[in-house]
Amino acid sequence: MPRHPRVILILILAACVSAHAQKKPVNPEPAKPLGDKTAAQMEAERILKERRANAQSLLINLATDARNFNDATARARTQARIADALWNADQDRSRAIFRSAWDAAEIADAESQARVQEDIRQQQARTGSKGYVIATPPDLRREVLELAAKRERKLGEEFLAKYNQTANDDTNRRSRPGDADEATARRLSLAAELLANGDVAKALEFADPALGSVSVLSIDFLSQLREKDAAAADRRYAALVQSAALNPQADANTVSLLASYIFTPRLYIMFRGNGASSGQMGNSIAQANVAPELRAAFFRAASAILLHPAAEQSAAGTDGLYLVIKRLIPLFEQFAPAEITAGLKAQLDSLAAAASDSARSRDDELMHRGIDSDKQTSGNGQSNREQSLLERADRAKTSAERDQIFLELAMLTIGKDDGRARDYVDKIDDTNLRNGARAYVDASRAQYLLRKKDIERSLELARNGELTHLQRSWLLSQTADLIGAKDRDKAASILGDAVAEARRIEISDPDRPRAFLAIANVALRNDRSNLWSIMDDAIRAANSAEKFTGEDGELTFRLMSSGSRAVSQYPFADFNVAGIFGKLADEDYDKAVELARGFQGEAPRASAVIAIARSVLEEKKK
Repeated sequence: MPRHPRVILILILAACVSAHAQKKPVNPEPAKPLGDKTAAQMEAERILKERRANAQSLLINLATDARNFNDATARARTQARIADALWNADQDRSRAIFRSAWDAAEIADAESQARVQEDIRQQQARTGSKGYVIATPPDLRREVLELAAKRERKLGEEFLAKYNQTANDDTNRRSRPGDADEATARRLSLAAELLANGDVAKALEFADPALGSVSVLSIDFLSQLREKDAAAADRRYAALVQSAALNPQADANTVSLLASYIFTPRLYIMFRGNGASSGQMGNSIAQANVAPELRAAFFRAASAILLHPAAEQSAAGTDGLYLVIKRLIPLFEQFAPAEITAGLKAQLDSLAAAASDSARSRDDELMHRGIDSDKQTSGNGQSNREQSLLERADRAKTSAERDQIFLELAMLTIGKDDGRARDYVDKIDDTNLRNGARAYVDASRAQYLLRKKDIERSLELARNGELTHLQRSWLLSQTADLIGAKDRDKAASILGDAVAEARRIEISDPDRPRAFLAIANVALRNDRSNLWSIMDDAIRAANSAEKFTGEDGELTFRLMSSGSRAVSQYPFADFNVAGIFGKLADEDYDKAVELARGFQGEAPRASAVIAIARSVLEEKKK
């Protein structure tokens, strides 16, 4: 009896299976094995394999040509980028190309420095003064180093050692509190670049040998690392705190920098005996959420260092020691044990007698920034400065003195209230200074309005502003980009105006192809109907501009007068060849290759070919 239910259940299940089998179609579709690929997939893979082989061939041929490029900068960059692009396919070949690139970079950097020195000499001869303004040339060795280090630590260390051999006595000397020596600065800058590109492991490989001493760069690297790996950053910071407490060279500025990691990340304030310096690497200051044990370790080390006599405080001196304690004491009161805080307050009182009057009375925004929000004056600091300058203008005895004050007011208000900046410029009496300042301010206003996405005022400035043809074309194209799909007809009309403005640029001017490339990028993002014709214009313009390299695209605003010199440089990737050709290759590979061959210049053609090859070699599988 007990087995009957099981028998019945089996019979019922068998009946269900039989019934289900009877419902199947007479001629079912044969099941497709999981490994099978459709004809379309196989064809796509064949094309991709063929294109990758073609891309490698393009790069290898270009590497051979690049060794004979006339321009050392193009020679270095082209070879370094080819080596980087070929790394996964052929590491031995890539290493050889990297080393050839390094040799070219050394020559290019030497030539650049010679040109800079000559430019300085000529400016000083023209003006009769020691002042000068120069645009910073690219550091080719650093570019090669960064690409090589990304691929292999051993090769990166090889180039870094060569790089450091060129540092002379002047560059090795620290000029400010918190500065690292040149070799350490280069290592940490390289590590920070790798970190910014997301390669934490490689970044730490290069940074760790330089994280044994406190500097702005070492603390800033740890603050950036903390955003990606807090545990790794905190471990290294704890070791740094411990070593600083035992270091007889540690002084008040060491403590100020160590405090930045926890309490004011990416804000660094140091004090000399006769003043202060500050630097802010990030846009915001947010206290780090560290473990109580780590914070306690900082306060113990900080107290030990700050209680050293003023004579042992290196560059900080008595005033520096006094000001660091005065600035940090609110943190001790809030977080440190009472006995540590009491000891520091006693030290502060004892230093007061020896400190200068200016140190004792100092209570400005720098003393409270990031520490004591109730006493910060950053909100009205600018308005106070503006009011002070206006009062000085009222008391000015000469027109020239008043002009310089109005110019300073215009510079102060750019990026805050661009309309007021223009109003101050209009009050300048000297015609040449007023015109030069107006052009500088209007170019800066264009940046400000685009950041604000203020379309109507951008268009008004494009119509009426004191802008160069490149600046006007750039402003129009970027305004069209802001409009985009919201009003395609209006965007297309504005982009047409940008094209017309680009055609007003001198045929031999490198700015002409830059303007067309910027326009092409906007067309690619928004309306591709005229994309290839705009690219044809860009190629023709590039071939007519001998100095066009397709690299280092930037907007540069200059103000040069007898009493004022200012240069602002803003990198702008859409002026460069590489970005647009990488996207064009995705659009139509063969057409992009054909278009790249249309460049007559070595550098732009090389940039285009490398960008096209990368788009295929680095393509992720769908």
